[in-house]
Amino acid sequence: MTTTNTGAPLTAAGDEQLLDMRPKQSVGQKIWHFARTKPLGAISAIIIILTILTAISADVITPYDPLDLVHEPFESMSLSAPLGADDLGRDVLSRVIYGARVSMYVGLLSVFIGITLGTIIGILSAYIGGVLDLAIQRVVDALMAFPAIIMALGLAAALGASINNIVAALVVILLPGAIRVIRAQVLSIKELDYTLAAQAIGARPWRIMLRHILPNVTASYIVLSTITLGLAIIIEASLTFLGVGVSPDIPTWGGMLTDGAQKYIRNAWWLAVFPGVAISVVVFSINFLGDALRDVLDPRLRGR
Repeated sequence: MTTTNTGAPLTAAGDEQLLDMRPKQSVGQKIWHFARTKPLGAISAIIIILTILTAISADVITPYDPLDLVHEPFESMSLSAPLGADDLGRDVLSRVIYGARVSMYVGLLSVFIGITLGTIIGILSAYIGGVLDLAIQRVVDALMAFPAIIMALGLAAALGASINNIVAALVVILLPGAIRVIRAQVLSIKELDYTLAAQAIGARPWRIMLRHILPNVTASYIVLSTITLGLAIIIEASLTFLGVGVSPDIPTWGGMLTDGAQKYIRNAWWLAVFPGVAISVVVFSINFLGDALRDVLDPRLRGR
C-alpha cells in the first residue's frame, strides 16, 4: 500500500504556487507598505511632492512679488517678513519659494532628458555591440574623465546664462553615467534564458529590447533618476553661485546663496541660511528617496 506523507516539505514549485495564490496588493496598500517599511523614504517623498507643488503654485502662495521692494533693506524676520528682507528690501520668503520653481524645473527636465537618453543609448550599445558599442564607450570614457562641475562650468560659459542652457549642460553631464549603468545591466540581461529563447524563435531585435530588456531596467531608471536629481540641483545652484548660471534677475537658491554668503553673511545671516537650508533639505530628501526605492525595487537588496 502506498502512503502519502502530508508532512513533507513543499518543493520549490509548491512554494511558487503558494506565492502566486497570495492576494495582490492595491496601489494604496503598496504605498502604505512602503511608508511602513521605509519611513525615511516616505517622508522624503512627501517633502519632494510639497516642493514641486510649491514651485507650481508659487504665483498663488507667495505673499509678495519676488522683485518688488516691499520692505526696508536688511529688515529682520517679522510677521510681515517671516524670513526677513534682502539688501534691496525684497521679501526673502517669496524669493525662496520662486527659487524652488527654477531648481525643480532645471532638475526634473535635465534628469528626464538625460536619464532617458542614457537608457536608450545604453540599451542599444549593449545589445547591438560591435563597433557601435566600442565608439559609444570611448565617448563615455572621454566625458567621464572630466569632473562634473568643471564640465558644467565650461558648457554654461560657452552656451550663455539661461535656464535652457543650464538644462543642456546638465544633460551632457548626466548622460555618461546613465549609459554606463544601463549598459552593464543589459549585458547580463541579454544572456538570460528568456532573452535567448526570444532570439531562438526569431523575434526581432527591437521587439526583444522593448518587451524583454526595457522592462527589466525600469527599476534602475527610477533609481538613477532620483539619485541624479539631487546632483542636478546642486550643480545648478553651484553654477549660479559662480555667476554662470541663471540670469541674476531670476530668483534662484544658488543666486540668493551667492549674495548672502559673499556679501552679507555677517550682518544678515538669513540671506544665506534659508536658501542653503532649502537646497540641503531637497537634496537630502531626494537622496533618501533614491536609496529607499533602490532597496524596494532591486531584488538583490529586497528582503524575501
